[in-house]
Amino acid sequence: MTPNQQTPSGASIPPTVKKQSVKEQRAAQRAEKVEAYKKEQARKARNRRIGIWSAVIGSVAIVALVVTTIVLTAPRSASYTAGGTGAEIEGVETFENVSTHVEGAVTYAQTPPAGGEHNPYWLNCGIYTEVVPNENAVHSLEHGAVWVTYDPSLSDEDVQTLREKLPSTYVILSPFEDLPSPVVLSGWNTQLQVDSVDDSRIAEFMEEYWRSDSVPEPGASCSGAVDGPGKVS
Repeated sequence: MTPNQQTPSGASIPPTVKKQSVKEQRAAQRAEKVEAYKKEQARKARNRRIGIWSAVIGSVAIVALVVTTIVLTAPRSASYTAGGTGAEIEGVETFENVSTHVEGAVTYAQTPPAGGEHNPYWLNCGIYTEVVPNENAVHSLEHGAVWVTYDPSLSDEDVQTLREKLPSTYVILSPFEDLPSPVVLSGWNTQLQVDSVDDSRIAEFMEEYWRSDSVPEPGASCSGAVDGPGKVS
């Protein structure tokens, strides 16, 4: 047919329709499908990017929460200067115990011990929730550690307050039965009894006797030996 030809029914065929062959129609349909496919892939890629960034942001938030939780809940430690200045602290008692290594149990002159014969292996410094062996703890005093003992009936809140007054090294914190006062601080041949964890003399004692140069073995290690029961840090 020519552009002006009529169909058998007599209707004229629009030129635009007559020019689009079956092949061209199929090509157009394929092009539409390809375009729709591209749009779908782009949508999925965009969703994947959103998912990835959401996961990243969520992970960062979780990490931040964990770090914040650790910072807020981790026990705080006080800071002191090693060695003393000879300052006098009200209530501090001094003794003249010997420094000798022995095997077996030892009967001590002070409760808790503040020096004397002791086990050849020192107690690793740290926080303990159970009673520790006297003979090992005394050896730690010989190295300049301070042994802070408290009555087992002390509340958890008071124990936490006491813990926050202590340095992170060269200190032992543990419960002790039959103490003469709720809290007793012991260095080598020196001791202080206090009735409250809020007593300002606790910090004064630590400042004066923590890592003292007046012990038999100043600067010797407070780790690498033996742990007592109930060690938590």
